[in-house]
Amino acid sequence: MSDSRAATRYAKAVLDFAMEQKAADKVEKDMKDIIATIAESNELKQVLSSPVVKSEIKKASLKAIFKDGGQITMGLLDTLMANKRLDLLNEVALKYIAQYEQRKGEDVAYVTSAVPLTKALEDKILAQVASLTGKKVTLENKVDEALVGGFVLRVGDLQYDASVASKLKSLKREFTNSL
Repeated sequence: MSDSRAATRYAKAVLDFAMEQKAADKVEKDMKDIIATIAESNELKQVLSSPVVKSEIKKASLKAIFKDGGQITMGLLDTLMANKRLDLLNEVALKYIAQYEQRKGEDVAYVTSAVPLTKALEDKILAQVASLTGKKVTLENKVDEALVGGFVLRVGDLQYDASVASKLKSLKREFTNSL
């Protein structure tokens, strides 16, 4: 939980500075690039989380990978390295985007489903979430086959779990308690 708090604080500090420098959109693009790159590369995930890999190697790797990043993004990388928190990079990027969307009066709805969502289903979810929150909403879909079926929807602090895996756990708990 403290990692999440730390990531939120780093993201807020970067967002405040980016807003002050009128570069928040550029930093948001950089953060989206960071998230996409880390998601695509298992090696990069391992390097960032490994206590064996030296900080200098991590920093050099990140600077080479994100060489097109802006000055603020590079400053974030330097700060995370100096504080030995490079493992938080992906989470900081996610928190930055969420906080920036909120400041713009938008929200991000995260949907985790067993299969990719169809365009029609995405539109239906977006309309429902927009009517509930009263804000413009963008949708991010993540596929997790462990859910078996259904979905988990998270918007801000709210979460709705309609997954089959969740229902199976609930049934198992009921059967175990009744014995």
